[in-house]
This record gives sequence, structure tokens and C-alpha cells, in this order.
Amino acid sequence: MNREILRVELGERSYPIVIGDGLLQQAGPMLREAGLAPTSKLFVVTDENVALLYQQTLKTALEAEGYAVHSFVIASGEQSKSLAVYEAVMTAAISAGLDRKSAVLALGGGVVGDLAGFVAATYMRGIAFVQVPTTLLAHDSSVGGKVAINHPLGKNLIGAFHQPRLVLYDTSTIRSLPERERAAGFAEVLKHGLIADETFVSWLEANAEKLWQLDSELLSKAIYRGCEVKANIVSADETEQNQRALLNLGHTFGHAFEALCEYSTLNHGEAISIGMCLAAKVAERMGIAQAGVHNRTRGLLRQYQLPTEWPHKLDPAKVLEVMKRDKKAVGGKLALVLPRAIGAVELFSQVDEELILSVMNEESGA
Repeated sequence: MNREILRVELGERSYPIVIGDGLLQQAGPMLREAGLAPTSKLFVVTDENVALLYQQTLKTALEAEGYAVHSFVIASGEQSKSLAVYEAVMTAAISAGLDRKSAVLALGGGVVGDLAGFVAATYMRGIAFVQVPTTLLAHDSSVGGKVAINHPLGKNLIGAFHQPRLVLYDTSTIRSLPERERAAGFAEVLKHGLIADETFVSWLEANAEKLWQLDSELLSKAIYRGCEVKANIVSADETEQNQRALLNLGHTFGHAFEALCEYSTLNHGEAISIGMCLAAKVAERMGIAQAGVHNRTRGLLRQYQLPTEWPHKLDPAKVLEVMKRDKKAVGGKLALVLPRAIGAVELFSQVDEELILSVMNEESGA
């Protein structure tokens, strides 16, 4: 079986990211290799769509290795990252008799990973956690240990840093995604190129058609490079004191869009795509970006069927208000990750708000 292995280097909390086709069937031995004894109770959190496709495969593989497996199925969608659902999952975990030697497994996309990870981070002050992503989008969220739930006033405001013991990425699961979710996942792959690797961006442009068709070899390379960019940054700055903030290109805009749309009109990848276009235009207006960065960013995103303009009307003033609650903001002052060039970004504080409003009005078609 072909597999690629990356490591997130964090001293005693270092862990592998294993990428390959058909890995779900090997989950039992891989968890044992990661230091989770078969005497440990496992608690699988998944959503209703993923449960139908992969829950039994994973359960069978784990039980074959001697693990006792419990599970909890949540509704699909960002709305499940709520205090109410968090409480329900915690109640189920307590009822299942999880102890400090137990582990939580997140089987699904970013919503499942964030929620399950926050459960693991807070259950008995923190127990082991394994990410088993089943979406392309989750190649980003499953790496780095950021776990959270949402509050009605903002996304991911209630959370923690809790690193997984293992990321087990079975790339065969991506083939079951609807096209809209496939596009959303590519948004984060493209983001990793836009923040750190112009050569990778050129490769993504040249291979867009085959990647969109999920060519197995090319897809594995894209996921590996995306994970590698993130792993390198996380290893250097685990708790986002400086460099890790660069991973949030487009996210200050995007998270505001998601919150104001009540996590329904736009999915995460779509919101981030629009956010990255806005960030590029703001950077050009400020005179900090090379000419053409916005056009190239927009063209790249469109190659992967991603939106680059708002498909709905939002009041820019309200968007700006929500952006100020972003975790990078300090003292109510807005901070944005902006490109200087393709593959090179910086965090800028106190960006002019009138300039941001002007760009948002243009891009919304208002």
C-alpha cells in the first residue's frame, strides 16, 4: 500500500500525518503504532453523511485490533459546532465511560474535527485525539491542533490548542464528495500555495484540470504539499504567536461572511475563496502587493470552480464589525493577512477601514 508520512515536529507532542489510499482498513494497527493500547476505549464522532459511508469500515478495522468502539453521530453542517451539540457529545462520552486513557476519533470533515477535538481537549482536562479526515477541506483543519466551536457572535471563539496523536488521511474518501465540497477543499490547498510557495501555485495552475478530476497521484501530491506547508508553520509557531497567523489568509473576511450568513449560504471554502480575493485587492490598493496578484489569485480560484465575488448582499459595515472580533484583532484594531506577492504574505495591523469598506463595496457589486 502506497502511503506518504509527514511529521509535525512539536517535541514530545510530535505526531505523524499518514496520507494514502485505503488507510481506513488499517486504522487498528496504526492507532496501536501511535501509542493507543487496544485496552483504550475509543469514541468516534462523525456526521450523518459520513456515518453512512465510512463509520462501519472504521469500526470493523478498530474492533479487529481489539478496541472497544463507541460512537456519536451529529447533524452535518457548521451549525453542529455549537454549545448545545458540544454538551450532547460530552454527555454521550461520559455515559460511554471514557477515562483518561481513552481517545476521541474525528471521522469526517472540518466541522467534525473541530468539535470532536474540542471535546477531547476538555474531557477530563484533555484526552488523546485522532483525526481521520474524509474531506479535502480537512487536510487543513486536521493538522495543527486548533479545535473549537462557534458562538452566535463569531466563529471559533470558544476553543483550544489540542494536538492529535495521529492524522490518518485516507484519500479514497475524497472521491465521494459532491463537486461543491470538492471545490471548497481545494480553497485551502490553494491557500497554502498562495501564502508560502509560488512554485506550488504554478503547479496547481498547470494541473488544475487533472486535479479537479481527482487524479490519484496528483491529488496525493497536492495534499502532501498542502499539509507540509501547514506542518512547517505549526512546528515553528504552535499557538499562533506570530508566523502561524499567516495561515489565515482570507479567513478574517471569510469567517465574518460565514457568521453573518448563519453558516448556511456559504461553506467555509467558498467564504475563504472570496476572502482571499478581497485580501489581494486590499493589498494592491495599499501598494504593498505586486501588480497582478489579485488577478492571478482570482484566476487560480476560478480554475477550481470557486466563487470570487459575493453571491449575496451583505452590508459591508456589518462585515467589518464582525471582522473586528477576529482572534487576530487587538484592542478592536483590525489585523489582516495580506499578500505581497504570490507565495508571500504578511500580517498587517491597523489596516485602513475605509479602504476595506471601499473594496468590499466594489466586490459585492453594490
